Formats: sequence, structure tokens, C-alpha cells
Amino acid sequence: MRILIVDDHHLFREGVRLILAQVLPEADIALVESCEAAVETRPDDTDLVLLDYHLPGASEFDAFNRIREHFYRAVVVIVSGDEHPGTIRHLIASGAAGYIPKSSSPEVLLAALELITAGGSYLPPAALEEDPVGTDGPDAVTSAISSLSPRQRAVLAKAIQGKINKVIADELEIAEGTVKAHLSAAYRTLGVGNRAEAVYLVTRHEVSLRESL
Repeated sequence: MRILIVDDHHLFREGVRLILAQVLPEADIALVESCEAAVETRPDDTDLVLLDYHLPGASEFDAFNRIREHFYRAVVVIVSGDEHPGTIRHLIASGAAGYIPKSSSPEVLLAALELITAGGSYLPPAALEEDPVGTDGPDAVTSAISSLSPRQRAVLAKAIQGKINKVIADELEIAEGTVKAHLSAAYRTLGVGNRAEAVYLVTRHEVSLRESL
């Protein structure tokens, strides 16, 4: 696995690298200080990007979009000091696979990344307190997911990881139109309107899509 940490604070970059190296000794961990330096690296070699949302000299969301477009096959996770629920919802809706506050402990960071690399998504508890979707319990959510076809569950799992439709289509060897159809069916079954709401629903109730596949 190759991990890219994009953060302008040298001490923070090194701290995260040391934490990850303890549990992922075989991972290739690269460090860069800016969005510009990140997009100069080869995207095909990167599996996971940890991105600081507030980089100097760049609009926050523009920087995220550049990273997301360049590393279109990678999982992009935001690591930020900004814990505003609206910011988190916006980034999840735009394709971030998770949002880890910089106030998190090393244990939370590792647990979040373990969840994300296993195919899930991580949201901080404060964001889940303002969950915009329904309040059905985990049993109802698990039942709804189980009622999906295997292909619908596979497509939904990849969408929750933040993968774009084109990548999902390539990985599952189906048409993009088929990906959209499967997602629409999955959203209807879950009672949500989009990918962000699906992420909130699954994360809030700690439902594992992998276990249902």
C-alpha cells in the first residue's frame, strides 16, 4: 500500500507517518507539503491520500477537487482541524471517504483508517449527531442492505469508499449507466437520496457492508 500525506505542517506529517509506520510497516508512506507537490506524483501508485483541508495558498475545496481528480482511483480522507458538520457533509457528498479531526487521538486515527481501508467510511461523532437521514436502527439498515442484490451491494460499497462511477464501472467491469442504476436502487431501498446520506446512515449505525457481501 502506498499512502500520501498532504499537510503543510512538518511536525504533523512526521507524526502521522510514525503512527502509521507502527501498524503498517510495509506501507510506502510519502509526505508532501502542498497540493501542487501532490499532483506532481504519479496517481496510479497511490492507494490512500490523507489531505489537510486547510492548505496555504489554495482554496480548500478547490484543493480537494484537484486531489480527488488526480488520484481518482485512490481513497481520499480529509484530516483537518475544522470540525463544522456542514463542512464534513459537503466533503463526504463530494467524494471524501472519511473525515478525521486533527483533535483525534492516535488510537482514533488508526481505528478510522482501519475502517476506511477495510472498505468503510469514517465520520467523527460530532458530525453524526446532526445526521440528516432517518433514525431507523441498525437491524433495519442491515435488513435493507441484505435485500439488495450482490451487485447492488458491491456498487454501494465502492461508492461509500468515495470511488467515482467510472472507477466503480472499471473495477466491476460494468457500464457507468449500470452503476448509476444500481446506486439509485440501493438508495431507494435504504431510504436515502444520495451517497452522502448513505454514508451517514451506514456509519451512524455501524453497519458493515463487507459483512453483507
